[in-house]
Amino acid sequence: MSKANFSEDFKRDAVLQITERGYPVAEVSQRLGISPHSLYAWKKKFSQPSGGDDKDTEQVGCIKPKAQCTVNARQGE
Repeated sequence: MSKANFSEDFKRDAVLQITERGYPVAEVSQRLGISPHSLYAWKKKFSQPSGGDDKDTEQVGCIKPKAQCTVNARQGE
């Protein structure tokens, strides 16, 4: 039995179905004929931050709840 090779576009589209369109992983994996494990792995791969200068999520030294820290970082506090 050979391992199926899916294109990067196919994988990204599958991930978008669960992250942006809100479909359940089980439904997408069954419809596309892939394992839920593969779909979760692709989600992890394509959801990685780019590593750029993203000041919107800077939370250095924050002792407040995470949601409030993110809001404060965006406001420049």
